[in-house]
Amino acid sequence: MTDELELSIVMPCLNEAETLKTCIDKARAYLERSGIKGEVVIGDNGSTDGSQQIARDAGARVVDVPQRGYGAALIGAIEGSRARYVIMGDSDDSYDFSNLDLFVAKLREGYDLVMGNRFKGGIKPGAMPFLHRYLGNPVLSFIGRVFFPSAIGDFHCGLRGFRQDIVRRIGLRTTGMEFASEMVVKSTLFQLKVCEVPTTLSPDGRSRPPHLRTWRDGWRHLRFLLIYSPRWLYLIPGVVMILIGLGVGAAVLPGPLKLGGVTLDTNTLLYCGTFVIIGFLAVIFGFLTRVYGMQAGFLPKKPFLERLTQKATLEWGVLIGLAIFLIGVAGSLHAVVQWDHAGFARLAYPEILRVVIPSVVAIILGFQIVLSAFFLSVLSIGHR
Repeated sequence: MTDELELSIVMPCLNEAETLKTCIDKARAYLERSGIKGEVVIGDNGSTDGSQQIARDAGARVVDVPQRGYGAALIGAIEGSRARYVIMGDSDDSYDFSNLDLFVAKLREGYDLVMGNRFKGGIKPGAMPFLHRYLGNPVLSFIGRVFFPSAIGDFHCGLRGFRQDIVRRIGLRTTGMEFASEMVVKSTLFQLKVCEVPTTLSPDGRSRPPHLRTWRDGWRHLRFLLIYSPRWLYLIPGVVMILIGLGVGAAVLPGPLKLGGVTLDTNTLLYCGTFVIIGFLAVIFGFLTRVYGMQAGFLPKKPFLERLTQKATLEWGVLIGLAIFLIGVAGSLHAVVQWDHAGFARLAYPEILRVVIPSVVAIILGFQIVLSAFFLSVLSIGHR
């Protein structure tokens, strides 16, 4: 069937009786007008208002998707579609299914994903809430472009076209509204050919409130962007914390540091050690997350990291960790000797803490490295 049908127009549906027929009629009219051999597929999420029969009567094919969620409904419908290309859009009559020429043209040119951009095509009055238009969408799209270098200006446009096998090809799996971000992010990560075309957004044609929940779904989008970017979630914050901790700590370690009317001493050194520990832990988490993501298939493989994980054997990790751990133990023993020389009486804390704090930090870091080496070996078992 994929050789016979060129385009499947897919819509998610949960109680869309008011607008579903209008959307299907526009989609079918477009297929007829353009001479494209295609179909309209509805991913129904358990509607109770008769949407399924409305869709069938309007000439669409209905795919029942028991798992609730915007993403789940779309994945079910996309996987059930039978054409070479798919164009998806909401069934609330906010997108114009009678004007899909730009999407089809770009798909025929060889693009894997063609995104609509509502900010370029036009947002009609009342079509998008003020908070979504001027805060939510711009901010989340900006974060997405920073985390995952992309030219896409509207990460959350619901009208987009793509190859039918994209779900399987890049492993789309989120079931909620964050599905919109996942498709863009993974297409970028897996270096698919992506472009953007202008599209218009009209007011929702339904009389009831939309399924979208501003703060809940906004957080889900942001959470997804963070989870799929170990570099920004773990690595960059971790490296910054390590550099701050080491830099300020090195300045304070020899003695009190006066900056204008402020004196930095051992209390500052303690916080510097804390920064180094937390930063190092974040870097380790970022590295292990990236390795797991590559092995699980939801992050693309990087040859450099693959070579590094092959060379980073358990034995080397244990040896390095033990070496740092023993440095910390040696510093601690030195502090005990100093205490002994004082007759185990109360010590001058500013001086002794300059030995104790770095020693404790070294003990913690060494232990972390040993545990991380064992965990990396666990991750490598199935991979090897």
